[in-house]
Amino acid sequence: MREMSPPVSGRVAPVPVAPATRPRSTRDPRLDVLRGAALVTIFINHVPGNFYESLTIRNWGFSDAAEAFVLMSGVSAGIAYGPAFRPGGDVWAGLARVWGRAWTLYLVHLLVTLAAFAIAAALALWTQTPGLLWIDGIDALFRQPLQTLAAIPLLIHQLGYANILPLYMVLLFAAPGLLWLGWRWPGLLLAGSLALWLLSGELRLNVPTWPVSGGWQFSPSSWQILFLLGLLTGIRMREGRRFVPQSRWLVIACGAFLVLALVWRTVPPVGDAMNHALWWLDQHGLPWTLTAHHKVWETAPRLLHALALAYLLSAIPAVRRLCALRVMAPFALLGRHSLPVFALGSVIAFLLQGIKTRTGEDLLLDSLMLGAGLSLQLGLAWSKDNWPTRRG
Repeated sequence: MREMSPPVSGRVAPVPVAPATRPRSTRDPRLDVLRGAALVTIFINHVPGNFYESLTIRNWGFSDAAEAFVLMSGVSAGIAYGPAFRPGGDVWAGLARVWGRAWTLYLVHLLVTLAAFAIAAALALWTQTPGLLWIDGIDALFRQPLQTLAAIPLLIHQLGYANILPLYMVLLFAAPGLLWLGWRWPGLLLAGSLALWLLSGELRLNVPTWPVSGGWQFSPSSWQILFLLGLLTGIRMREGRRFVPQSRWLVIACGAFLVLALVWRTVPPVGDAMNHALWWLDQHGLPWTLTAHHKVWETAPRLLHALALAYLLSAIPAVRRLCALRVMAPFALLGRHSLPVFALGSVIAFLLQGIKTRTGEDLLLDSLMLGAGLSLQLGLAWSKDNWPTRRG
């Protein structure tokens, strides 16, 4: 029997509202997939002496996965933290989030460094494979133990293949100020960033290292240009706009430059002629930052190659459709959990480096080791994706 409605009174009876359906995600699939691909490339390149590193992007042009990692880190930071620093945003909450993330990066870096020392010692003690003790700066620990132990937490001694997180941490500490300015005076901010990049290369500005004299593998004052461009891109993506407008002619120019870089790298006579031309320009007064091929100071050929590739990937619609395919899901999974995946990959890479000091280059063994390492990283990313989270 149908229940009668209650009498109407002066108050309106509450109407039950059906639970809102969860909105479909509008997350751009390219960011996760391309970041995942960069992590795979970094892992392969961090195990030098294997066949597969000859197939990675650094062999096709001037830049490599490090540029992709820094640029996409800037994009992610702009998307995640940008709204807090826009006019009327909650700046203090934004500061807490950004600097909390930077602190996490610092702790992860120290953990990876400690793991590298432990792996080197374990291989020497239990497998009679001491080769890792003498590479990547690990030997500084027993050559100058007190100085090295003091320098590591100060970030002025860094192991080889474990030096991009300190750069990212420093850039994140600067991110609140950059984001605040980026919402208000993006043109002025970009001009200042370009000037700092050019000056840094000309004066070879870098963070000095100790007790082994030298400098950081990535000069923060040079690499900030990539991170800033990522931040500004992320801010515009938050608004549903592009930072660099879509242009057919710019697509053609970027494609032509990438083809030139490929020929430059793979055809020796062309490479020799182009390198000589850059040397000639340097001798006749063009700034060194514009003519050199140098990773530490992110000189112009590397920077332009990275930006041309990034623009092309962002401007061709087929790239977005390709990244949304199911076959790309493993890369997207890695990209969504980039920090734990990168940390685990770094630890595994140190282990494989140590093993390869004994085995050398062996296609079958290298394939098995790299495959196992990537499988472990995928397993970690999957567990992070599916691990239950506490609510409330």
